[in-house]
Amino acid sequence: MASHGYRWFVVAGALIIQICLGAIYSWSVFVIPLKEVFSFTTTQTQMIFSLALAAFSLVMIYAGRLQDRKGPRLVATLGGAVLGAGYLLASFSGGSFLLLALTVGIIGGAGIGLAYVCPIAACVKWFPDKRGLVTGLAVAGFGAGAWLFAKIASNFIDAYGLSTAFMCLGAIFTVAVVLGAQLLRNPPAEWKPAGWSPPESKLSAASAADFEWRDMVRCKQFWMLWIMFVFGAAAGLLVIGILKPYGLHSGLSAAAAANAVGVLALFNGAGRIVWGMVSDLIGRRNAMTLMFLLQGVMMLALIEMGSTEMTLSIAAAWVGFNFGGNLALFPATTADFFGTRHVGINYGLMFTAYGVAGIAGPILAGSVFDMTGSYLWAFIPAGAACLVAAGISLGLKSPQTVIAAQK
Repeated sequence: MASHGYRWFVVAGALIIQICLGAIYSWSVFVIPLKEVFSFTTTQTQMIFSLALAAFSLVMIYAGRLQDRKGPRLVATLGGAVLGAGYLLASFSGGSFLLLALTVGIIGGAGIGLAYVCPIAACVKWFPDKRGLVTGLAVAGFGAGAWLFAKIASNFIDAYGLSTAFMCLGAIFTVAVVLGAQLLRNPPAEWKPAGWSPPESKLSAASAADFEWRDMVRCKQFWMLWIMFVFGAAAGLLVIGILKPYGLHSGLSAAAAANAVGVLALFNGAGRIVWGMVSDLIGRRNAMTLMFLLQGVMMLALIEMGSTEMTLSIAAAWVGFNFGGNLALFPATTADFFGTRHVGINYGLMFTAYGVAGIAGPILAGSVFDMTGSYLWAFIPAGAACLVAAGISLGLKSPQTVIAAQK
């Protein structure tokens, strides 16, 4: 089935999968219960989150290569089974930090890593005419899933306790991700949307644009993008990991702090779509520069934004919106710069930046708070890093442009 219309079924499958994978971004709703019920430290709660993000990014390298060879459906199905198994096993952990780190952190993170790249790789192949928009749509579910599962997980925890909450989530993830995966497939070789032709400026560099991963990592553009990704993702993940406890520490009610988590998740999803569309209009580099500038300013202002529900919600929306842009702009730029033939493994390698950010951001926040009783010295370096990323983006130039100039 290679019709023009089928590609929207691929997008539907992508959204179903990503909504479930995005539950990891609702992690902050588990932080207080883990501290109260099992006496975890803030750092321990953030270590589980960081392990999940690290496993996610490392496994994605393997998953990207596997899906390039076997197609997205099989690998996404495997991812759903592994993710679900991690949470189901977590329900039997008895509150052990090591077991939760293994099940939710490593196994659950590995499941996310297996499934995550498959919808992105399929969608950029089906939509060469709307690459920014469709990449944003493909990953928007990840942000929206955090909003949905923050509410679902909180209700499960309140009604049944932590262990049963993990079991219920594991069952949901298994069924939904496996079903969504059945809609994924790659288009036929050389497939193009009806009535669409690549811009003339790209035709001469088309073959050169399909970089093997070994050639990609030799390009300075790869490392410029990688560093920018680390800085932008670390800032967002830092806030995602501690947003609810930060609101409580600032004097807000549990309901107001939880509401900010939902606001961040919604704007995280919206930011992926909007920044993807904006980048199609004004170019990836211009979009990245603007996005990083906006995020840097808010990270520096965040320490003053926790005192009221309105200001924290504004900050959460701002951070979520710009953080979401990273997850739309970097896969689209990877495909633009290095081609779509090997986009699975290529973006898998680019995504290791997210894994580094997933360790650096949340653990920085947790350890700074445990040492100082404040998040100030976590927010300031994160804001400075975003401003540095904006500066790096000004010097970005596509390898395609460089190759064409050398001919």
